[in-house]
Amino acid sequence: MAQYTKHPVSAPPTAPERESTGHLLLRGYAILVLFVTFAHSAVYNLLGRDGAAITLAVFTLATLAIGIPMLARNRPQPFRWRRLPWTALGYTTLALVSVAWSQWRGPTIITWVLLAAVTVNGLFLAHVLTWHEIVRALSSAFKWILGLSLAIELWVSLVLHGPLLPNFLTLPDGKIDPQWYWVRDNLFDGGRIQGIVGNANLLAIISLFALITFGVLFAARARWRTTLALWMLLAAYFLLRTASATALVCAAAVALVLVVALAMRRARTPGARTRIYVVAISGTAIAGLGAWLLREPLLGLLGRSADLTGRSDKIWTKVLQRAGEHPVFGNGFSSPWIPEDPAFDEWITDHGITVFHAHNMWLDVLLQLGVVGVILMAVAYGTLLWRSWFFAVDRPRWDLDGERPFSPLTLLPNLFTVVLLVQGFSESTPIMLWGWLLLVLLSFKLKSVPLVGVGERDLLFERGARQRRVP
Repeated sequence: MAQYTKHPVSAPPTAPERESTGHLLLRGYAILVLFVTFAHSAVYNLLGRDGAAITLAVFTLATLAIGIPMLARNRPQPFRWRRLPWTALGYTTLALVSVAWSQWRGPTIITWVLLAAVTVNGLFLAHVLTWHEIVRALSSAFKWILGLSLAIELWVSLVLHGPLLPNFLTLPDGKIDPQWYWVRDNLFDGGRIQGIVGNANLLAIISLFALITFGVLFAARARWRTTLALWMLLAAYFLLRTASATALVCAAAVALVLVVALAMRRARTPGARTRIYVVAISGTAIAGLGAWLLREPLLGLLGRSADLTGRSDKIWTKVLQRAGEHPVFGNGFSSPWIPEDPAFDEWITDHGITVFHAHNMWLDVLLQLGVVGVILMAVAYGTLLWRSWFFAVDRPRWDLDGERPFSPLTLLPNLFTVVLLVQGFSESTPIMLWGWLLLVLLSFKLKSVPLVGVGERDLLFERGARQRRVP
Protein backbone atom coordinates (compact mmCIF):
# COMPACT_ATOMS: atom_id res chain seq x y z
CA MET A 1 0.00 0.00 0.00
CA ALA A 2 1.33 3.42 -0.92
CA GLN A 3 2.48 5.60 1.92
CA TYR A 4 4.32 8.86 2.44
CA THR A 5 8.07 8.74 2.93
CA LYS A 6 9.52 9.86 6.21
CA HIS A 7 11.41 12.53 4.30
CA PRO A 8 8.88 14.18 1.93
CA VAL A 9 10.02 16.91 -0.43
CA SER A 10 6.79 18.88 0.09
CA ALA A 11 3.91 19.11 2.51
CA PRO A 12 1.18 16.47 2.23
CA PRO A 13 -1.86 17.61 0.21
CA THR A 14 -4.63 19.24 2.19
CA ALA A 15 -8.21 20.17 1.41
CA PRO A 16 -8.67 23.72 0.11
CA GLU A 17 -9.83 26.43 2.46
CA ARG A 18 -13.61 26.70 2.58
CA GLU A 19 -15.70 29.74 3.27
CA SER A 20 -17.85 29.70 6.35
CA THR A 21 -21.60 29.39 6.06
CA GLY A 22 -21.95 32.87 7.52
CA HIS A 23 -19.82 34.39 4.80
CA LEU A 24 -21.73 32.52 2.11
CA LEU A 25 -24.95 33.98 3.51
CA LEU A 26 -23.31 37.41 3.54
CA ARG A 27 -22.47 37.08 -0.13
CA GLY A 28 -26.05 36.04 -0.86
CA TYR A 29 -27.31 39.11 1.00
CA ALA A 30 -24.95 41.31 -1.02
CA ILE A 31 -26.50 39.94 -4.23
CA LEU A 32 -29.97 40.82 -2.93
CA VAL A 33 -28.86 44.38 -2.10
CA LEU A 34 -27.42 44.84 -5.59
CA PHE A 35 -30.52 43.36 -7.23
CA VAL A 36 -32.91 45.59 -5.28
CA THR A 37 -30.79 48.67 -6.05
CA PHE A 38 -30.30 48.07 -9.78
CA ALA A 39 -33.86 46.78 -10.25
CA HIS A 40 -35.48 49.36 -7.96
CA SER A 41 -37.95 50.33 -10.68
CA ALA A 42 -39.03 46.67 -10.89
CA VAL A 43 -39.71 46.66 -7.15
CA TYR A 44 -41.62 49.92 -7.63
CA ASN A 45 -43.74 48.46 -10.45
CA LEU A 46 -44.40 45.33 -8.41
CA LEU A 47 -45.10 46.77 -4.95
CA GLY A 48 -45.84 50.43 -5.59
CA ARG A 49 -44.14 53.47 -4.09
CA ASP A 50 -44.80 52.55 -0.47
CA GLY A 51 -43.73 48.94 -1.01
CA ALA A 52 -40.49 50.03 -2.71
CA ALA A 53 -39.75 52.44 0.15
CA ILE A 54 -40.38 49.74 2.76
CA THR A 55 -38.16 47.29 0.84
CA LEU A 56 -35.26 49.75 0.75
CA ALA A 57 -35.74 50.59 4.43
CA VAL A 58 -35.73 46.90 5.39
CA PHE A 59 -32.51 46.26 3.50
CA THR A 60 -30.84 49.34 4.98
CA LEU A 61 -31.79 48.32 8.53
CA ALA A 62 -30.54 44.80 7.80
CA THR A 63 -27.26 46.25 6.52
CA LEU A 64 -26.84 48.24 9.73
CA ALA A 65 -27.76 45.21 11.85
CA ILE A 66 -25.13 43.12 10.07
CA GLY A 67 -22.48 45.78 9.68
CA ILE A 68 -22.37 47.38 13.13
CA PRO A 69 -21.42 44.14 14.97
CA MET A 70 -18.78 43.54 12.29
CA LEU A 71 -17.29 46.96 12.96
CA ALA A 72 -17.25 46.25 16.69
CA ARG A 73 -15.37 42.96 16.12
CA ASN A 74 -13.14 44.32 13.32
CA ARG A 75 -14.39 41.64 10.94
CA PRO A 76 -13.75 40.57 8.29
CA GLN A 77 -11.03 43.22 8.66
CA PRO A 78 -10.60 46.57 10.46
CA PHE A 79 -12.71 49.31 8.95
CA ARG A 80 -10.49 51.75 7.05
CA TRP A 81 -11.91 55.04 8.28
CA ARG A 82 -9.15 57.13 6.72
CA ARG A 83 -9.89 55.63 3.30
CA LEU A 84 -13.54 56.62 3.18
CA PRO A 85 -14.69 58.47 0.01
CA TRP A 86 -14.71 61.82 1.79
CA THR A 87 -15.74 63.88 -1.23
CA ALA A 88 -18.82 61.73 -1.82
CA LEU A 89 -19.63 61.91 1.89
CA GLY A 90 -19.15 65.68 1.72
CA TYR A 91 -21.71 65.84 -1.09
CA THR A 92 -24.09 63.76 1.03
CA THR A 93 -23.58 66.16 3.95
CA LEU A 94 -24.18 69.21 1.74
CA ALA A 95 -27.39 67.59 0.49
CA LEU A 96 -28.61 67.27 4.09
CA VAL A 97 -27.56 70.81 5.05
CA SER A 98 -29.44 72.17 2.02
CA VAL A 99 -32.67 71.62 3.98
CA ALA A 100 -31.90 75.03 5.52
CA TRP A 101 -32.36 76.90 2.22
CA SER A 102 -34.27 74.36 0.15
CA GLN A 103 -37.16 75.57 -2.00
CA TRP A 104 -38.74 72.12 -1.56
CA ARG A 105 -37.96 70.87 1.94
CA GLY A 106 -40.20 67.83 1.80
CA PRO A 107 -38.53 66.31 -1.28
CA THR A 108 -35.11 67.22 0.16
CA ILE A 109 -35.70 65.20 3.33
CA ILE A 110 -37.31 62.25 1.53
CA THR A 111 -34.67 61.92 -1.16
CA TRP A 112 -31.78 62.50 1.27
CA VAL A 113 -32.94 59.47 3.27
CA LEU A 114 -32.78 57.52 -0.01
CA LEU A 115 -29.28 58.89 -0.71
CA ALA A 116 -28.09 58.02 2.81
CA ALA A 117 -29.48 54.49 2.55
CA VAL A 118 -27.69 53.87 -0.74
CA THR A 119 -24.47 55.34 0.70
CA VAL A 120 -24.60 53.03 3.73
CA ASN A 121 -25.12 49.99 1.52
CA GLY A 122 -22.28 50.99 -0.79
CA LEU A 123 -19.83 51.39 2.11
CA PHE A 124 -20.99 48.09 3.58
CA LEU A 125 -20.45 46.12 0.37
CA ALA A 126 -17.02 47.63 -0.18
CA HIS A 127 -15.99 46.72 3.37
CA VAL A 128 -17.21 43.13 3.62
CA LEU A 129 -16.51 41.87 0.08
CA THR A 130 -13.24 41.29 -1.75
CA TRP A 131 -12.77 42.42 -5.35
CA HIS A 132 -13.56 38.95 -6.65
CA GLU A 133 -16.68 38.78 -4.51
CA ILE A 134 -17.85 42.20 -5.68
CA VAL A 135 -17.54 41.19 -9.31
CA ARG A 136 -19.24 37.84 -8.68
CA ALA A 137 -22.07 39.52 -6.75
CA LEU A 138 -22.58 42.02 -9.58
CA SER A 139 -22.60 39.13 -12.04
CA SER A 140 -25.25 37.25 -10.06
CA ALA A 141 -27.45 40.35 -9.68
CA PHE A 142 -27.25 41.08 -13.41
CA LYS A 143 -28.08 37.47 -14.24
CA TRP A 144 -31.23 37.69 -12.12
CA ILE A 145 -32.26 40.96 -13.78
CA LEU A 146 -31.63 39.70 -17.31
CA GLY A 147 -33.22 36.31 -16.64
CA LEU A 148 -36.35 37.80 -15.08
CA SER A 149 -36.54 40.36 -17.89
CA LEU A 150 -36.59 37.59 -20.47
CA ALA A 151 -39.16 35.66 -18.42
CA ILE A 152 -41.56 38.58 -18.04
CA GLU A 153 -41.26 39.52 -21.72
CA LEU A 154 -42.05 35.94 -22.72
CA TRP A 155 -44.95 35.76 -20.26
CA VAL A 156 -46.47 39.01 -21.52
CA SER A 157 -46.15 37.98 -25.19
CA LEU A 158 -47.08 34.28 -24.97
CA VAL A 159 -49.54 34.18 -22.06
CA LEU A 160 -50.93 37.65 -21.43
CA HIS A 161 -51.00 38.64 -25.14
CA GLY A 162 -50.97 42.32 -24.33
CA PRO A 163 -49.12 45.07 -22.45
CA LEU A 164 -48.76 44.99 -18.67
CA LEU A 165 -49.38 47.90 -16.32
CA PRO A 166 -47.49 48.42 -13.04
CA ASN A 167 -48.80 46.55 -10.00
CA PHE A 168 -50.62 44.17 -12.42
CA LEU A 169 -53.47 46.66 -12.80
CA THR A 170 -56.24 45.97 -15.31
CA LEU A 171 -55.96 47.82 -18.60
CA PRO A 172 -58.52 50.66 -18.73
CA ASP A 173 -60.95 51.14 -21.58
CA GLY A 174 -59.55 53.18 -24.40
CA LYS A 175 -55.99 53.81 -25.52
CA ILE A 176 -53.41 55.03 -22.98
CA ASP A 177 -49.90 56.37 -23.48
CA PRO A 178 -47.36 53.51 -23.77
CA GLN A 179 -45.14 55.36 -21.28
CA TRP A 180 -47.41 54.07 -18.51
CA TYR A 181 -46.81 50.40 -19.33
CA TRP A 182 -44.51 48.20 -17.28
CA VAL A 183 -43.99 45.84 -20.26
CA ARG A 184 -45.22 46.86 -23.72
CA ASP A 185 -45.38 43.41 -25.36
CA ASN A 186 -42.73 44.26 -27.97
CA LEU A 187 -40.68 41.08 -27.78
CA PHE A 188 -41.86 39.67 -31.12
CA ASP A 189 -42.92 42.82 -32.98
CA GLY A 190 -39.50 44.48 -33.24
CA GLY A 191 -40.22 47.32 -30.80
CA ARG A 192 -38.13 48.42 -27.85
CA ILE A 193 -38.25 45.99 -24.94
CA GLN A 194 -38.22 47.12 -21.31
CA GLY A 195 -37.73 43.97 -19.27
CA ILE A 196 -38.49 43.69 -15.60
CA VAL A 197 -37.15 47.18 -14.89
CA GLY A 198 -39.89 48.70 -17.06
CA ASN A 199 -37.60 51.11 -18.90
CA ALA A 200 -35.71 50.44 -22.13
CA ASN A 201 -32.91 52.91 -21.40
CA LEU A 202 -32.36 51.45 -17.93
CA LEU A 203 -32.37 47.88 -19.22
CA ALA A 204 -29.84 48.90 -21.88
CA ILE A 205 -27.37 50.33 -19.35
CA ILE A 206 -27.77 47.30 -17.07
CA SER A 207 -27.13 45.06 -20.08
CA LEU A 208 -23.94 46.99 -20.82
CA PHE A 209 -22.80 46.67 -17.19
CA ALA A 210 -23.58 42.95 -17.43
CA LEU A 211 -21.52 42.59 -20.61
CA ILE A 212 -18.54 44.23 -18.91
CA THR A 213 -18.91 42.06 -15.80
CA PHE A 214 -19.34 38.81 -17.68
CA GLY A 215 -16.48 39.76 -19.98
CA VAL A 216 -13.93 40.30 -17.21
CA LEU A 217 -15.00 37.06 -15.54
CA PHE A 218 -14.65 35.22 -18.85
CA ALA A 219 -11.18 36.71 -19.37
CA ALA A 220 -10.27 35.74 -15.79
CA ARG A 221 -11.13 32.12 -16.71
CA ALA A 222 -13.93 31.82 -14.22
CA ARG A 223 -15.82 28.55 -13.99
CA TRP A 224 -18.69 27.78 -16.37
CA ARG A 225 -17.29 29.92 -19.18
CA THR A 226 -19.78 28.47 -21.67
CA THR A 227 -22.64 29.62 -19.46
CA LEU A 228 -20.99 33.03 -19.15
CA ALA A 229 -20.83 33.27 -22.93
CA LEU A 230 -24.57 32.54 -23.17
CA TRP A 231 -25.30 35.26 -20.61
CA MET A 232 -23.15 37.65 -22.65
CA LEU A 233 -25.23 36.84 -25.74
CA LEU A 234 -28.44 37.58 -23.83
CA ALA A 235 -27.04 40.89 -22.55
CA ALA A 236 -25.95 41.86 -26.08
CA TYR A 237 -29.41 40.95 -27.40
CA PHE A 238 -31.09 43.17 -24.82
CA LEU A 239 -28.63 45.99 -25.55
CA LEU A 240 -29.59 45.92 -29.22
CA ARG A 241 -33.35 45.42 -28.68
CA THR A 242 -33.63 48.33 -26.26
CA ALA A 243 -32.35 50.65 -29.02
CA SER A 244 -30.96 53.12 -26.48
CA ALA A 245 -28.77 55.76 -28.13
CA THR A 246 -27.18 56.61 -24.78
CA ALA A 247 -26.25 53.00 -24.09
CA LEU A 248 -24.77 52.55 -27.57
CA VAL A 249 -22.63 55.67 -27.14
CA CYS A 250 -21.54 54.35 -23.72
CA ALA A 251 -20.65 51.02 -25.34
CA ALA A 252 -18.53 52.79 -27.95
CA ALA A 253 -16.74 54.75 -25.22
CA VAL A 254 -16.12 51.54 -23.26
CA ALA A 255 -14.68 49.83 -26.34
CA LEU A 256 -12.32 52.76 -26.94
CA VAL A 257 -11.15 52.91 -23.33
CA LEU A 258 -10.69 49.13 -23.24
CA VAL A 259 -8.44 49.21 -26.33
CA VAL A 260 -6.32 51.99 -24.84
CA ALA A 261 -6.08 50.23 -21.46
CA LEU A 262 -4.96 46.97 -23.07
CA ALA A 263 -2.39 48.86 -25.13
CA MET A 264 -1.10 50.53 -21.97
CA ARG A 265 -0.72 47.13 -20.32
CA ARG A 266 1.49 45.98 -23.19
CA ALA A 267 3.69 49.08 -23.11
CA ARG A 268 7.08 48.35 -21.57
CA THR A 269 8.59 51.83 -21.27
CA PRO A 270 7.38 55.26 -20.12
CA GLY A 271 8.00 56.54 -23.64
CA ALA A 272 5.68 53.94 -25.13
CA ARG A 273 2.97 54.90 -22.66
CA THR A 274 3.41 58.58 -23.53
CA ARG A 275 2.93 57.83 -27.23
CA ILE A 276 -0.22 55.87 -26.46
CA TYR A 277 -1.56 58.77 -24.40
CA VAL A 278 -0.83 61.27 -27.20
CA VAL A 279 -2.50 59.11 -29.86
CA ALA A 280 -5.50 58.28 -27.66
CA ILE A 281 -6.14 61.86 -26.49
CA SER A 282 -5.67 63.42 -29.93
CA GLY A 283 -7.76 60.69 -31.59
CA THR A 284 -10.54 61.11 -29.04
CA ALA A 285 -10.51 64.90 -29.50
CA ILE A 286 -10.77 64.57 -33.29
CA ALA A 287 -13.51 61.95 -33.02
CA GLY A 288 -15.40 64.09 -30.52
CA LEU A 289 -15.19 67.14 -32.78
CA GLY A 290 -16.35 65.12 -35.76
CA ALA A 291 -19.24 63.67 -33.77
CA TRP A 292 -20.30 67.16 -32.69
CA LEU A 293 -20.17 68.55 -36.24
CA LEU A 294 -22.07 65.55 -37.60
CA ARG A 295 -24.41 65.20 -34.64
CA GLU A 296 -27.62 65.66 -36.62
CA PRO A 297 -27.07 62.81 -39.15
CA LEU A 298 -25.51 60.59 -36.49
CA LEU A 299 -28.43 61.08 -34.12
CA GLY A 300 -30.75 60.53 -37.05
CA LEU A 301 -29.20 57.09 -37.61
CA LEU A 302 -30.00 56.30 -33.97
CA GLY A 303 -33.55 57.55 -34.34
CA ARG A 304 -32.99 60.66 -32.22
CA SER A 305 -33.40 64.36 -32.97
CA ALA A 306 -30.63 66.94 -32.77
CA ASP A 307 -32.00 68.26 -29.45
CA LEU A 308 -31.60 64.79 -27.89
CA THR A 309 -35.33 64.03 -27.94
CA GLY A 310 -36.35 67.36 -26.46
CA ARG A 311 -33.76 67.49 -23.71
CA SER A 312 -32.04 70.72 -24.73
CA ASP A 313 -35.17 72.71 -25.54
CA LYS A 314 -37.78 71.25 -23.22
CA ILE A 315 -35.77 70.28 -20.13
CA TRP A 316 -32.28 71.78 -19.95
CA THR A 317 -33.41 75.34 -20.71
CA LYS A 318 -35.93 75.34 -17.85
CA VAL A 319 -33.44 73.70 -15.47
CA LEU A 320 -30.81 76.34 -16.23
CA GLN A 321 -33.35 79.12 -15.68
CA ARG A 322 -34.26 77.83 -12.22
CA ALA A 323 -30.63 77.04 -11.37
CA GLY A 324 -29.75 80.67 -12.12
CA GLU A 325 -31.99 81.79 -9.23
CA HIS A 326 -29.59 80.27 -6.64
CA PRO A 327 -26.33 79.56 -8.49
CA VAL A 328 -23.91 79.08 -5.56
CA PHE A 329 -25.63 76.60 -3.21
CA GLY A 330 -28.60 75.67 -5.37
CA ASN A 331 -32.33 75.39 -4.71
CA GLY A 332 -32.12 72.35 -2.44
CA PHE A 333 -31.37 68.68 -2.85
CA SER A 334 -33.89 66.38 -4.52
CA SER A 335 -32.67 63.33 -6.45
CA PRO A 336 -34.99 62.27 -7.94
CA TRP A 337 -37.53 65.07 -8.13
CA ILE A 338 -40.83 64.31 -6.39
CA PRO A 339 -43.54 64.76 -9.06
CA GLU A 340 -46.30 65.25 -6.46
CA ASP A 341 -44.58 68.26 -4.89
CA PRO A 342 -45.92 71.64 -6.11
CA ALA A 343 -42.39 72.73 -7.05
CA PHE A 344 -42.14 69.95 -9.65
CA ASP A 345 -45.74 69.00 -10.45
CA GLU A 346 -46.18 69.64 -14.19
CA TRP A 347 -43.10 71.88 -14.22
CA ILE A 348 -41.57 69.82 -17.03
CA THR A 349 -43.69 67.13 -18.68
CA ASP A 350 -43.06 64.45 -21.28
CA HIS A 351 -45.99 62.53 -22.80
CA GLY A 352 -48.16 64.06 -20.09
CA ILE A 353 -45.92 62.67 -17.30
CA THR A 354 -44.00 64.94 -14.94
CA VAL A 355 -40.24 64.51 -15.50
CA PHE A 356 -38.38 63.49 -12.33
CA HIS A 357 -34.81 64.44 -13.22
CA ALA A 358 -32.92 66.82 -15.50
CA HIS A 359 -31.60 64.16 -17.91
CA ASN A 360 -28.12 65.53 -17.28
CA MET A 361 -26.42 64.85 -13.96
CA TRP A 362 -24.33 68.05 -14.01
CA LEU A 363 -27.35 70.30 -14.63
CA ASP A 364 -29.26 68.36 -11.97
CA VAL A 365 -26.52 68.97 -9.40
CA LEU A 366 -26.30 72.63 -10.43
CA LEU A 367 -30.04 73.01 -9.90
CA GLN A 368 -30.01 71.32 -6.51
CA LEU A 369 -26.69 72.21 -4.87
CA GLY A 370 -25.29 74.91 -7.12
CA VAL A 371 -21.68 75.43 -8.13
CA VAL A 372 -20.47 74.01 -4.79
CA GLY A 373 -22.27 70.75 -5.46
CA VAL A 374 -20.93 70.57 -9.02
CA ILE A 375 -17.37 70.98 -7.72
CA LEU A 376 -17.84 68.21 -5.15
CA MET A 377 -19.37 65.89 -7.74
CA ALA A 378 -16.61 66.64 -10.24
CA VAL A 379 -13.94 65.88 -7.64
CA ALA A 380 -15.70 62.66 -6.60
CA TYR A 381 -15.98 61.33 -10.16
CA GLY A 382 -12.60 62.75 -11.18
CA THR A 383 -10.75 60.97 -8.39
CA LEU A 384 -12.67 57.75 -9.11
CA LEU A 385 -11.72 57.96 -12.79
CA TRP A 386 -8.07 58.65 -11.90
CA ARG A 387 -7.74 55.81 -9.41
CA SER A 388 -9.67 53.31 -11.53
CA TRP A 389 -7.53 54.10 -14.58
CA PHE A 390 -4.23 53.35 -12.88
CA PHE A 391 -5.83 50.40 -11.11
CA ALA A 392 -6.50 49.03 -14.60
CA VAL A 393 -3.22 49.84 -16.42
CA ASP A 394 -0.52 49.54 -13.72
CA ARG A 395 1.03 46.16 -13.04
CA PRO A 396 0.14 44.87 -9.53
CA ARG A 397 2.96 45.64 -7.09
CA TRP A 398 3.15 45.08 -3.35
CA ASP A 399 6.83 44.10 -3.11
CA LEU A 400 9.94 44.08 -5.33
CA ASP A 401 8.43 41.69 -7.88
CA GLY A 402 7.39 43.82 -10.85
CA GLU A 403 6.47 41.05 -13.30
CA ARG A 404 3.20 39.81 -11.88
CA PRO A 405 0.42 39.30 -14.45
CA PHE A 406 -2.46 41.72 -14.79
CA SER A 407 -5.88 40.70 -13.53
CA PRO A 408 -8.82 41.22 -15.94
CA LEU A 409 -10.92 42.21 -12.90
CA THR A 410 -8.99 45.46 -12.51
CA LEU A 411 -10.54 46.71 -15.76
CA LEU A 412 -14.08 46.67 -14.36
CA PRO A 413 -14.01 49.80 -12.10
CA ASN A 414 -12.67 52.01 -14.90
CA LEU A 415 -15.10 50.72 -17.52
CA PHE A 416 -18.01 51.17 -15.11
CA THR A 417 -16.86 54.73 -14.38
CA VAL A 418 -16.69 55.53 -18.10
CA VAL A 419 -20.26 54.30 -18.55
CA LEU A 420 -21.47 56.48 -15.67
CA LEU A 421 -19.70 59.60 -16.93
CA VAL A 422 -20.88 59.23 -20.52
CA GLN A 423 -24.41 58.40 -19.42
CA GLY A 424 -24.37 61.46 -17.18
CA PHE A 425 -24.57 63.75 -20.21
CA SER A 426 -28.11 62.60 -21.04
CA GLU A 427 -29.33 61.02 -17.78
CA SER A 428 -29.19 61.84 -14.05
CA THR A 429 -29.08 58.24 -12.81
CA PRO A 430 -25.29 58.38 -12.06
CA ILE A 431 -26.07 60.60 -9.05
CA MET A 432 -28.83 58.48 -7.53
CA LEU A 433 -29.70 54.88 -6.65
CA TRP A 434 -27.37 52.39 -8.39
CA GLY A 435 -25.26 55.14 -9.94
CA TRP A 436 -24.49 56.58 -6.52
CA LEU A 437 -24.03 53.09 -5.09
CA LEU A 438 -21.34 52.35 -7.69
CA LEU A 439 -19.61 55.67 -7.03
CA VAL A 440 -19.44 55.05 -3.27
CA LEU A 441 -18.60 51.35 -3.52
CA LEU A 442 -15.83 51.69 -6.13
CA SER A 443 -14.35 54.83 -4.58
CA PHE A 444 -14.10 53.28 -1.11
CA LYS A 445 -12.78 49.96 -2.40
CA LEU A 446 -10.14 51.54 -4.63
CA LYS A 447 -8.90 53.74 -1.78
CA SER A 448 -8.85 51.00 0.84
CA VAL A 449 -7.68 48.04 -1.29
CA PRO A 450 -5.89 49.20 -4.48
CA LEU A 451 -4.71 45.66 -5.33
CA VAL A 452 -6.77 42.58 -6.13
CA GLY A 453 -6.41 39.96 -3.42
CA VAL A 454 -3.91 41.83 -1.24
CA GLY A 455 -4.81 43.08 2.21
CA GLU A 456 -8.47 42.17 1.89
CA ARG A 457 -8.73 39.52 4.60
CA ASP A 458 -6.70 36.84 6.37
CA LEU A 459 -7.78 34.06 4.01
CA LEU A 460 -7.37 35.24 0.46
CA PHE A 461 -9.07 32.76 -1.83
CA GLU A 462 -8.30 34.93 -4.85
CA ARG A 463 -4.58 34.13 -4.72
CA GLY A 464 -5.19 30.47 -4.04
CA ALA A 465 -3.20 30.25 -0.80
CA ARG A 466 -3.36 31.18 2.82
CA GLN A 467 -1.80 34.61 3.24
CA ARG A 468 -1.00 36.80 6.16
CA ARG A 469 -2.75 40.13 6.34
CA VAL A 470 -0.81 42.90 4.64
CA PRO A 471 -0.87 46.06 6.77
